[in-house]
Amino acid sequence: MIRVYNNKESFFTQYRRRTLADHPEALASVRDIIKAVRERGDAAVFAYTKRFDGVALTSLAATDAEFAAAESLVEREVADALREAAENIRSFHARQLRNSWLEYGEDGSIRGQRIIPLEAVGAYVPGGSAAYPSSVLMTVIPARVAGVKKVVLATPPQRNGSVNPYTLLAAKIAGADAVYKCGGAQAIAALAYGTESIPAVDKIVGPGNLYVTLAKREVAGQVGIDMLAGPSEILVVADETARADFVACDLLSQAEHDPLAAAYCVTTSAKLLAALPAELERQCAKLERNAVAKQSLADNGAVVKVESLDEAVEVANRLAPEHLELQVADPWALLAGIRHAGAVFLGAYTPEPVGDYWAGPNHVLPTSGAVRHASVLSVDDFVKRSSVLYYPPAVLLRQAAKIEALAAAEGLTAHGRAVAIRREELERQN
Repeated sequence: MIRVYNNKESFFTQYRRRTLADHPEALASVRDIIKAVRERGDAAVFAYTKRFDGVALTSLAATDAEFAAAESLVEREVADALREAAENIRSFHARQLRNSWLEYGEDGSIRGQRIIPLEAVGAYVPGGSAAYPSSVLMTVIPARVAGVKKVVLATPPQRNGSVNPYTLLAAKIAGADAVYKCGGAQAIAALAYGTESIPAVDKIVGPGNLYVTLAKREVAGQVGIDMLAGPSEILVVADETARADFVACDLLSQAEHDPLAAAYCVTTSAKLLAALPAELERQCAKLERNAVAKQSLADNGAVVKVESLDEAVEVANRLAPEHLELQVADPWALLAGIRHAGAVFLGAYTPEPVGDYWAGPNHVLPTSGAVRHASVLSVDDFVKRSSVLYYPPAVLLRQAAKIEALAAAEGLTAHGRAVAIRREELERQN
């Protein structure tokens, strides 16, 4: 069911990081979809929604009546949990806010930076047969905290043409301005280029399947995107104190997402190495999505034996996982050595779902090793920075020769002349 390796060398011999280049046929399909949506707008979105989701729509925006109905359909316990989770997410992201600043020089010069919220953001949330209200909260709330003026949501409709009530309620709690019933590459194209019903946005954020990710890559530049997130990943670093049932649960929490999801355990414990495969099989059999999880573990799962926790940290940094759990006696002792991980969960009683649903840090994370250079979704993704600069005439006069020299060194005559013309004028005045 899951591959077992007795050392890291044998594991890395077969390990290959997945890339979007592995899917040329899907990319060709995505490009066709984007082209059709650009040219035909709503008509193309309706056609693809019927083709891929099996739903014949005549309008795309969720109505006020649908929002009202969603409130009555969601269990009170779930609604209360969504509201409390939203507050946790809101308070966490509020700490990320940056201030604009100005620095005043003694010579009268001023330099600084302005933090400006984006005008419009589109959040993509997977849907259709499943509901991901947590992803609604994680994408919409940071945008609102950042001060984005317009935040809209795109999500695939259910078979009856409605939006899942959990998704709608979460959208209301988070403060989305509108929810549109479309998914896949067609939704990304609509958000990027606009249609008769869906406004074009400045940036698209949120997780999605392979087609969504490929579409985001294709429209990047036309709009901003948060990241090219692939299938979910988890790595559990475990020592002899780790429980096999805990580790198995946590590996399965990601394996059940997608057959392409990856679940790894790196352990110093021979006992855990021996026990984990059977424990995974036992728990997997009880899952609603057991077929998905089983395939994920068989294709992309591994248990790897290492000789020390230092070696485990080395493996973790090389894998650069989306989610990293440290189920060891002293997880804090390992944290400083972790260089590459999207989110780190410390100790046996901080499983990955605490971050997915509740605590407040964002669960939209880089995958496929991208955490080597990218970061978790945050308030920073919803603002832009502009520089501010002011030089009084006397300051420009004092610095002009140096600026002109640099322009001349680069062969940019007009750059130098833009300073020289002012220098000459000031010198005449003096």
